[in-house]
Amino acid sequence: MSMPVNTDEPAAGTGEEPPDTGAATAGPEERHRLTATQGLAALSLDAMASVAYGPEAIVLVLAAAGAHGLGFTLPVTLAIAALLAVLVASYRQVIAAFPDGGGSYAVAKRHLGRRTSLITAASLVLDYVLNVAVSVTAGVAALTSAFPSLYGDRTWLCLGVLALVTGVNLRGIAESAKAFVVPTAVFVGSILVLIVVGLFRTAPVSTEAAAGHASALGGNATAVGALLLLKAFAAGCSALTGVEAVANAVPSFRAPRARRAQRTEVALGALLGVMLIGLSVLIGRFHLQPVEGVTVLAQLADASLGHNWAFYVVQFATVVLLALAANTSFGGLPVLMSLLARDNYLPHVFALKADRQVHRHGVLALAAVSALLLVLSGGDVNTLVPLFSIGVFVGFTICQVGMVRHWRQERSVGWRGKALLNGFGALLTGVSAVVVTATKFAEGAWLIVLALPLLVAAFEAVHRAYATIGERLELGRVPEPPRRCHSVVVVPVSSLSRLTSKALTAAVSLGDEVVAVTVAQPDAEGRRAAESLGRDWELWNPGVELVELPAPSRALGRPIVTYVRELSDRHPDTRVTVLIPEVEPAHLWQRLLQNQRGAVVAHAVRRDTDAVICRLRFRIAPQTG
Repeated sequence: MSMPVNTDEPAAGTGEEPPDTGAATAGPEERHRLTATQGLAALSLDAMASVAYGPEAIVLVLAAAGAHGLGFTLPVTLAIAALLAVLVASYRQVIAAFPDGGGSYAVAKRHLGRRTSLITAASLVLDYVLNVAVSVTAGVAALTSAFPSLYGDRTWLCLGVLALVTGVNLRGIAESAKAFVVPTAVFVGSILVLIVVGLFRTAPVSTEAAAGHASALGGNATAVGALLLLKAFAAGCSALTGVEAVANAVPSFRAPRARRAQRTEVALGALLGVMLIGLSVLIGRFHLQPVEGVTVLAQLADASLGHNWAFYVVQFATVVLLALAANTSFGGLPVLMSLLARDNYLPHVFALKADRQVHRHGVLALAAVSALLLVLSGGDVNTLVPLFSIGVFVGFTICQVGMVRHWRQERSVGWRGKALLNGFGALLTGVSAVVVTATKFAEGAWLIVLALPLLVAAFEAVHRAYATIGERLELGRVPEPPRRCHSVVVVPVSSLSRLTSKALTAAVSLGDEVVAVTVAQPDAEGRRAAESLGRDWELWNPGVELVELPAPSRALGRPIVTYVRELSDRHPDTRVTVLIPEVEPAHLWQRLLQNQRGAVVAHAVRRDTDAVICRLRFRIAPQTG
């Protein structure tokens, strides 16, 4: 068993593009990695889809202050866009400084210490998992709104969408990107067309979508306090989830990885900012009011494009993109889990890659936990939304603070301005994290507050386990030279067959001494079988002693364990190997016909002795003709 202890740290960058050795080692696996365009499709779906609920979250909060409150939609959105610009600039530098990926986790690990990095990792893990659940349920909710007859099957629809996205990602991140390029392009194109057309309108073309629905506007309130604006800002910041995904998944890009990832981050920020500001301008231009049962985006499409085929294109594109926005998590979380595994905070299996450069175990783990959330929530998006976005703001804040320390330590040209920018971003995201947690605490945010320390404790437990194993294996030290010792191979047998002959042939090749053992059951039938085997053994005379082991009970493994212990006690310097012969049928279903004696013996010997276990598989070829 390999227990590598990672000591490598990604080299801190200077804000400039670091040398990328991936270009020199490009091979066939590069085709399974992302281009900048594919990265935008694979890793930005979460952020892009947030324009469907980000502006609406702002409007719903400001609506409490009546029509006067809605007038602050654009200023709040501009503040969010400014924060978006800060985050994009910051994560662009994170990508350059930490080209091995990991984003906030990598920054915190280098500049803020191990415990802070684990808090960051835990917050990102929770956010990624919740993003899958929220995105899938939101997409299915949009679908059931158009087709109410499907509402009762929403849980199964959610699981079906999750299975589809999981299956695509198991084929590789590049394959998933190719599959999602068209839906992403259709959504972004339709939103941009909506905005451009709307800017030339002086009044809504249609209000049919909102007709007959009750208004969610507050009463005659006119005062807009700082707390309300802060709550609106925090609510609208849900549109920023997913901005960090590109920095987390830098290793998934083709060489030069860091440069491609930076271009993807900038393109994501530019598109998201344009769409958020454009939609907010239209909300003010059309004096839009939130209504129950109809999304703000649907009303904007109705007002700008009319209640026609273009309206349904926007709605359909929104449904598809919301359902597929979970792909951002499938692109970012498995890479983050691989880094945690490399640092011994998660099982090492999460660091393994399949042939298509996909962290398959991370993908499957994310799908399993997300499926559990979908089942427990009954596919209801309102149950999951209060838990969403808290984790990502914690990660944002820690990352910004870490980058401030990065600039202070590096002191490169213009470091004060960069540090000031990151410090301002840390202040904004930190305030947002506190406000979001406080306002949503009773709605379920307490689960996230509880889950964060539990997840950090789990990371620590895994790390301690690997440290203990590494200490016992003396990893990092020069071991004593190997030496030859006398070896005895014990072969359990129950009858004479070709399998017995193959097992003894292997045993005499492995050990200095070979002993065959058979367990004699205490009943009359067992004694007769043991006596018959003894007579046949003498006639066969294979040159190997057969030892009969009495069994006081009908236990199979215990007599063999007792015999192995006695051998070890009599000869402490002898290496005992138990070679267990087993049949491997030609067909999978035929394995159900086996008695599983080999597994029983192997389990008993492994549990109660230090003997080496060798399981010899005798394969039975399928019949031909």
